[in-house]
Amino acid sequence: METENTAAVQNRPEDPPEKQAFRGEGVSDQDVCDLSVRAGEILLENGAELFRVEDTIRRINRAYGIHSSRDFVLSNGIFLTAGSDDEGYYARVQHIPLSSSHLDRVAAVNQLSREITEGRHTVPEANAILDRIRQMPEKGKWQQILASAAGSGAFCILFSGTFPDMLAAFLSGGILYLLLMFPLHRPMSKIVLNILCGMAVSACSVLFWKLGLGENLSAIIAGSIIPLVPGLAFTIGIRDLSNGDYIAGSVRILDALLTIFSIALGVGITMSVIHALTGGTLLG
Repeated sequence: METENTAAVQNRPEDPPEKQAFRGEGVSDQDVCDLSVRAGEILLENGAELFRVEDTIRRINRAYGIHSSRDFVLSNGIFLTAGSDDEGYYARVQHIPLSSSHLDRVAAVNQLSREITEGRHTVPEANAILDRIRQMPEKGKWQQILASAAGSGAFCILFSGTFPDMLAAFLSGGILYLLLMFPLHRPMSKIVLNILCGMAVSACSVLFWKLGLGENLSAIIAGSIIPLVPGLAFTIGIRDLSNGDYIAGSVRILDALLTIFSIALGVGITMSVIHALTGGTLLG
């Protein structure tokens, strides 16, 4: 089904070709296609929707005079072919593993593709800009910790928490992201990491609740786990489904649901252990 939808998009009538941008000295058709795949790779690995990736690849190729390119994008891969009697032949498959979102990089690549369409960059210049985009730093660690804490506190209020509940959720959310920043000596499964984070944040919430920093334990825990919830991935998955990219949309939504299940399992394990060790008196 997704193949049919993608084929329909690829075969739809295209806009009249714009004036070809200057590629630079000695730049081949293969160099142009490599550039478009690099741009698509950065978009896809940083959380862009599939239709945005396909549109960017197509626009970059057309801007530099490649009108025979045909692209097929999945949630973790890009397939690109090109070639005709007037253009060089090209084929490439690029695997892209699922990773966290970085919308600043997505916005930067979008801006670059618009500038390429306007003829403002040669291919070497565009490659240099992509290098800088890929190296764009993330927000500072303390900024991320503070944002996690503030988000946890705000959502605690939305979940009918009181001001003391918000304070407890604020502290739990900050501790949660502080743990996420802790460097791991070996790679850890995403499922295991989310389970451990769910256990840690629920334990912190219970601790602060028993210390008298909150009144509603459910609101504290619900607010504290919000930084772990993959809302962006879930939203993009729905957008992919609405655009006919059923495989990619299903993969994103399944990944988001698996994350949510892992968080819930971690919270459940902590509450069960506390209940078993205290006979339910601690949570009473």
